[in-house]
Amino acid sequence: MLAYECFMPPEDTKLDTDSAAKIVLRNKKLRLEELRFLLKTIVSSGIGENTYCPRTVLEGREECPTLKDTYEEIDEIMFDTLDNLFKKTGISPSEIDFLVVNVSLFSPAPSLTARIINRYKMRENIKAFNLAGMGCSASVVAIDVVQQLFKTYKNSVGIVVSTEDLGAHWYCGRDKKMMLSNCLFRSGGCSMMFTNKASLKSRAILKLKHMERTQYGADDEAYNCCIQVEDELGYSGFRLTKSLVKSAAQALTVNLQTMAPKILPLWEMVRFFFASIRYSGMKKRELLPFLTGMVLGKGNKKKTKLNVLGGGLNFKAGIEHFCVHPGGRAVIDGVGKGLRLNEYDLEPARMALHRWGNTSAGGLWYVLGYMEAKKRLKKGDRILMISLGAGFKCNNCVWEVMRDLSDTNVWKDCIESYPPNTLNNPFKEKYDWINDEYLSFVRLDFSRMVL
Repeated sequence: MLAYECFMPPEDTKLDTDSAAKIVLRNKKLRLEELRFLLKTIVSSGIGENTYCPRTVLEGREECPTLKDTYEEIDEIMFDTLDNLFKKTGISPSEIDFLVVNVSLFSPAPSLTARIINRYKMRENIKAFNLAGMGCSASVVAIDVVQQLFKTYKNSVGIVVSTEDLGAHWYCGRDKKMMLSNCLFRSGGCSMMFTNKASLKSRAILKLKHMERTQYGADDEAYNCCIQVEDELGYSGFRLTKSLVKSAAQALTVNLQTMAPKILPLWEMVRFFFASIRYSGMKKRELLPFLTGMVLGKGNKKKTKLNVLGGGLNFKAGIEHFCVHPGGRAVIDGVGKGLRLNEYDLEPARMALHRWGNTSAGGLWYVLGYMEAKKRLKKGDRILMISLGAGFKCNNCVWEVMRDLSDTNVWKDCIESYPPNTLNNPFKEKYDWINDEYLSFVRLDFSRMVL
C-alpha cells in the first residue's frame, strides 16, 4: 500500500444530539414504544455527536431521494478521497492499471468505476471492477481482487474505493430490527492505492502478508442475520437480527482457524495443540462450540475456563495491532472478549465508532488512521484487520508496517482530544431519562414547529 485517504465530510452534515433527536421524532409512523427504543439505542450505541449524515436525511427528504441526490452523495466521497490520494502520491490517474469500487447499496449504469474513469480520463485499457452487495467487509474483498491481479500483471498500480450510499436507503418504517441501521451507519469512505512495482517499494507504508476470506452464507441463519428486506408497510431497509453475533463468532472462528498457522509462531501453535489434546474425547456435535471457545472465548463455563487458563490461541504472539471493524459496540466488545484484547487494543475501533460511526466498508481505514495519528505504528509491526459483513462474511488480512507512520490524516482536527472521557455521553445526558409522557409532549411540540 502506497497511501490511503479517508473522507472528511463537510461540517454542515454533522449529526449532533439535537439533529439526531429531530430525525427520530419527525417519523410520525413511530409509536411511543419505538421512539423510546430508538433513543435508548442511540444512547448505548457508543457513537458520539460528531458523526456525519447525508444531506437528504438532515433536510428531511429521506423518503423521496432523487437519483441526483444519490450521485451527489457518492461523488463527494469518491472524488474528494481520490483527489487527495493522487495529490499525496504524485501518481496521475493515467498511471492506474486496476480500479476496484465497492458500494453495496448503489449499483447504477454506467457503473461507479466508469464514472471515476470518465471523471479522471483514465486509460482505455484499465481493468475496472464494480462490487455491489458485499456489505461491511467489502473493502478486504476489493483488496483481494487487486492482490489476485498483481499475481498476473507485474509492475502495476491499483486503486480501491470503499464507501456506502446511505441517503437513498434510510429506513423510514417502524420495525425495531431495521431501525438499528439508522442508529449505527454514518457517512464516510476511503480510497487506497496499491502497487507491486519494485521501483515504488521504498515508498510503501504497508505490505500485505496474509489474506483469508470466509463465506458463511450456506447457513440460513447466518445468511438472514443481516439482510436487506421490506417491512410489513413496504419500507425497505437492513434487518439486523439477534443471531448476528452468533454468526459473526462462527465465521470468525473458521477464518482464524485457517489464518492462525500462517501468522502465529510455532511455539504458540504447539502450546495450543497440547492444550487441545486434553479435550479431544468430546463428541462431534460439541466440536463447533469447543472451537469457538478455544479461539473466541465462547461456550460453557468449562470451556471458557480453559481459555482463561491460557488454553486458547494467543494472537498477540504474532500480532501487535488489531484493526477491528467499528460496526457497533457489541461487535467490538465481542471480538475483544473472544481474542482477549485489552482496552489499549480496542481503543482505535471504539474511537472510530465514537467519532465517525459505522461507515460500512470504509470503517477499517478510520481505525487504521487513528493508530497512525497516535503514532502507534512502527516499522516491522503487524496489523490484523478483522472485517465482518452481510453474507455472512468474515474477511481478515495481516499487514506489515514498512516504516514508522505518524500522519495525523483525517484525525488531525481532533486527535489531541482522543480518547475522550466516555463517561460524558451527550446522548445519555439528554435522553437516558425519557419517558412516555415526555415523548408525547416533545412529538406534539415538534409537530407544531414543523407546521
